[in-house]
Amino acid sequence: MEFLEIPLYDDDIIKLLVRFAIDLVFLTLVVAFAIYPNQRERSFAFTAVMLNITVFFICFTLKKLEIDIGMALGLFAIFGVLRYRTDAIGTKEMTYLFIVIGISVINSLSNKKTSYAEIALVNSLIFAATMLKEWIVGRVPPQEQEPVKPTKKSNGAGDAKPSKYTIEYDKVELLGESERQTLIEDLQHRTGLCVSKVQVKSIDLSQNKATLCVWC
Repeated sequence: MEFLEIPLYDDDIIKLLVRFAIDLVFLTLVVAFAIYPNQRERSFAFTAVMLNITVFFICFTLKKLEIDIGMALGLFAIFGVLRYRTDAIGTKEMTYLFIVIGISVINSLSNKKTSYAEIALVNSLIFAATMLKEWIVGRVPPQEQEPVKPTKKSNGAGDAKPSKYTIEYDKVELLGESERQTLIEDLQHRTGLCVSKVQVKSIDLSQNKATLCVWC
């Protein structure tokens, strides 16, 4: 049965649901055990989930138009040059975006030559590599960890997550690791904020200023 020369039902809908279920399973594992526990900004998990789902449906839909693998590579190229104007994306965050894009592309574009066992194995290896990176390679050395000072209660169930600010700073001589405590004290004195962590985003020596990410 067709409506305006478009079929109302196609057997591929079963394939779509099965592949989407596989995609959601491994996406949930990556987000729940790798991305969410290690991100101060919980909104990044939302970005990763929606990006994966959107790319999955784009790839699956366009696959029926018999577009070759160049489409998948084109998606990676697009996000390779993507810049979010609201805030810079770190290397780790960009890597996670590539991971969720890769999972969606694999699950949506694999054809009849790829068995479900192979799809599950590839997804499992990606998840295992991600967890290995987080548990072993990605561990922050104890000396670099800075305790987050408690600020206020959130819904009566613990401390609220730290707030993040972007600051233009004019004392580039205090940006070295040896001056980190002096930098924090200067920021606290000048802003009145209880600074717990500072990250240098960029340095402009010509104007003698730097852009800092500050957590309070």
